[in-house]
Amino acid sequence: MIADEASMAQMMAAAQKGDRAVYRALLAEVQLWLERYFRKRVAPAQLDDLVQEVLLAVHNKRATWDPKRAFYPWLAAIARYRWIDHLRKVYRSAEDELGDHDAAEDSEEEAVMARMSLERLFIHLPDKQVEAIELVKIEGLSIAEASQRTGQSESLVKVNIHRGLKKLSALVEKAE
Repeated sequence: MIADEASMAQMMAAAQKGDRAVYRALLAEVQLWLERYFRKRVAPAQLDDLVQEVLLAVHNKRATWDPKRAFYPWLAAIARYRWIDHLRKVYRSAEDELGDHDAAEDSEEEAVMARMSLERLFIHLPDKQVEAIELVKIEGLSIAEASQRTGQSESLVKVNIHRGLKKLSALVEKAE
């Protein structure tokens, strides 16, 4: 049986204070939860490895859990990021198996994939930041041209680019 939110939060709080027995019990509960979480998301042969990776991540990040916040959303975020890393690794190895001889000639696949990745990241930014980044950094317009096109002042365009790129950088680092 998987423990409820309050029990898990109490166990994690005790574990953060150094109670090893409670920490072992917590990890056992987390393992059960993770197995259930990943059972339909990965192949059965990959389940144990992914669960172990997440358990290590939980161990390494245990100090980041705030006792004032819920435990399961914190755990789910770690599990989700590890699952995404796992998918990247699986797809990367599948691409490597294809080899260059299978790639289409003069394909714009890399540009399309890069654009899709950007679109996924851009959903985390306000529209004004996305617009400023696209105009200046992707389309190559000057700050003045972007200012005229968006109706924002030049300084606001610069601020939106700076803040947007900073947040994108943080998102990419977090995903790694």
